[in-house]
Amino acid sequence: QVQLVESGGGLVQPEGSLRLSCAASGRTFDYYAMGWFRQAPGKEREFVAACSWTGQSTYYADSVKGRFTVSRDNAKNTIYLQMNSLKPEDTAVYYCVADPAFRNIIAEDNVEVWGLGTPVTVSS
Repeated sequence: QVQLVESGGGLVQPEGSLRLSCAASGRTFDYYAMGWFRQAPGKEREFVAACSWTGQSTYYADSVKGRFTVSRDNAKNTIYLQMNSLKPEDTAVYYCVADPAFRNIIAEDNVEVWGLGTPVTVSS
């Protein structure tokens, strides 16, 4: 079973940057697509970004396109989310996810593995 542990969250000022990391463990990590979701206080969880196993395919929510970049290092079993030009509305708990199917992450369709989340607060 794949286990996911996020890190890198914290408090940042508007227009600042943060880099989230998610370390995966488990022998079945190979060939999994990975991605990120977030849930803001009082709001529903939403898709943020997805990355295929090879890293060649990525997909972003319109709200973060051009500001966030998802990448992965399979040698380290780690996925990253570089977040630039952060806005107060980016404040949320960010969750790392993994699933054998890239499309399942984009569609939030029975995503197999979820991390526990790391909080991000954008405030002056």
